[in-house]
This record gives sequence, C-alpha cells and structure tokens, in this order.
Amino acid sequence: MQFSLSTAFVALAGLVSAVVGETHTVHFDNRCGHGTPKLVQGGKVLSSGEDFTIHGPLVSAIAYLQTGDCGLNGENCTLIQTTLQNGGSGSDTDISLVSPHKFSVTSGFGYYGGCDGAGADCKDQECPEQYHPVPCSADNVNLAITFCL
Repeated sequence: MQFSLSTAFVALAGLVSAVVGETHTVHFDNRCGHGTPKLVQGGKVLSSGEDFTIHGPLVSAIAYLQTGDCGLNGENCTLIQTTLQNGGSGSDTDISLVSPHKFSVTSGFGYYGGCDGAGADCKDQECPEQYHPVPCSADNVNLAITFCL
C-alpha cells in the first residue's frame, strides 16, 4: 500500500474541517419586559441574553429567565435543557418543571438552521410538553428560546 503526503493532507484536512466546522448558536427573545435570560453550562454563565455561539458541541446546558428568584442552576424557575451536537445522538432539548424547578414564566424553544418548526412551549404549570425531549439530527442546528410567549 502506497501512502502519499497528499493523501495524508487530504485526510487531515477533512478531519479538521469536520471538527472545526461544527457550530451552534443559542438566541434569546425576552418578551417579558423584565428579567435576564441566562445560559449556563457546568455552573458557568455563558450568556446573559446575548446570542451565544460555540464552535463545537454544547452539551448539558440550561437556560432560564432570571427574575431574581432563580438559583444559578435555574432552581425555582422554568428550565430549558439542551444539548446541541453533530453526529452521534444529535441534539436534544426539553422543558423541565421537575423540582427544584417550577413554572415561573411562559417559555418555549425552537430549532432553526435545521429541524425548523421542531420545538415546544410551556404556557402554564401544567405544560404537557415538559419532560418530552425534542430531538434534532441536523448538523449545526441552532436554538431560539423565547420567554413570555
């Protein structure tokens, strides 16, 4: 088997573009007139309402509207949990009211740039979409989160 430098370069370039090419954006639309959207991952605030773009996967992130009553991990508030990633099991987002989280403001999410139209809304403390993850297998998918629908 003959292995050339050009073959190695092409293979490496393909691998690098696959890794570097992954990107996801989380966009917030706060229609409440109060509060600050938060995007948190592993106890670190990634965004306080501005668009957040990551070059690579966003795994196990949470979002909520900080109204003054929420803990760092969204305790006491409506929580949106998300993983945005290419390949494997793909992206997955859901709304949670599981204790210590509880209904605080109407909240919803939707994918864009892939899986357009897929999402869920939580309009009251009995929201039927809670606990039901919404999957998306599209690469480089983005997420729009809206508060006070």
